[in-house]
Amino acid sequence: MSETDTVGAAYAAEFERWANVFTAHKAFSHPSELHGALCGRLAAGSRIEEDEWLAMVCEHMGLPESAAAEADGLSVFMNEAYEQTLAFLKSADMSFHPLLPDDDYAIDQRLEALVAWVRGFLEGMALSAGESLGEAPEEIRELIEDMVAISQVSEDQESDQESEQQLVEITEYIRLGALAVFTEFNPPERPASQVSTLH
Repeated sequence: MSETDTVGAAYAAEFERWANVFTAHKAFSHPSELHGALCGRLAAGSRIEEDEWLAMVCEHMGLPESAAAEADGLSVFMNEAYEQTLAFLKSADMSFHPLLPDDDYAIDQRLEALVAWVRGFLEGMALSAGESLGEAPEEIRELIEDMVAISQVSEDQESDQESEQQLVEITEYIRLGALAVFTEFNPPERPASQVSTLH
């Protein structure tokens, strides 16, 4: 198993964990959409307080706001997911991936998840960046236009070699695009040793 396959397997397992949580709470939304919304907000420079994040989770999942406090393990799972997602976006090795099902799923299910993730990402980014998106560099604005087009793609796809390849390419484009947005709106953090201290 190559390193890429291992990483892919880890992300597929992560999708299953999210999907199981959504199923357990009878959520009506898609786990990829919530992950996309979180990534969009983080990429646009926002950091979300725990209570606001859990309220966002409940809203997306169609749960009462008290559910995160009452539901066994939901707040723990989602807080870990938040920290992990932010760490992957910040990671220098560009190991970040959108939360999507693996190749065992039918192509229309994988496309549905990708479209849901992109919709969530655009929504989260718009919430956080707002007006400043219009002042972003041209390549970021073009990327957003491409994402809008992808978010409107029909999910009825026949599974063939060409469709599979296109889905892989679009997914990689989205992955790198999310990292490009994160880089644009999040100045690099200085190592602690370089932060000046007052004596």
